[in-house]
Amino acid sequence: MVRTADPTDSRVTNAWCLILGLVLLAASGCARTMYDPSRASQPYPKHLHRPESVDIQVFRDGPDLDIVNSTPVTYREVDIWINQRFTTHLEVLRAGATIRLSLWDFWDERGDRLSAGGFWRTEEPTPVRLVQLQLSDEAPLVGLVTIYEE
Repeated sequence: MVRTADPTDSRVTNAWCLILGLVLLAASGCARTMYDPSRASQPYPKHLHRPESVDIQVFRDGPDLDIVNSTPVTYREVDIWINQRFTTHLEVLRAGATIRLSLWDFWDERGDRLSAGGFWRTEEPTPVRLVQLQLSDEAPLVGLVTIYEE
């Protein structure tokens, strides 16, 4: 005679609890935090904002940002601002060059990371609307031409 599992059996209940616990643990391990206080940047320099822009185009390609410098000017040691909130440092943007940056490298003043998107994303990607260069602590911000695609 074959004995079948009785749902009231404590061993079956314990096994189901263990399986459920492992599933919940695995699911919570997939969630990625978008917050790291050690990566907090300086606040956006509102007093340096200007409405003018230069002929540098910015294209979003999934979780990356392509910047095409169509000017004869090389920019060195600048901060790139996205949406007046997220920033990263760039050593050089050469005249006539195209560079690719990962949007995962942009952080805000609280240590929140820009949601770059991509295949494994856990939340909606942050739209890239405004991109600016900060040349120094005193110089006005340089606006870039952001090519927005839906």
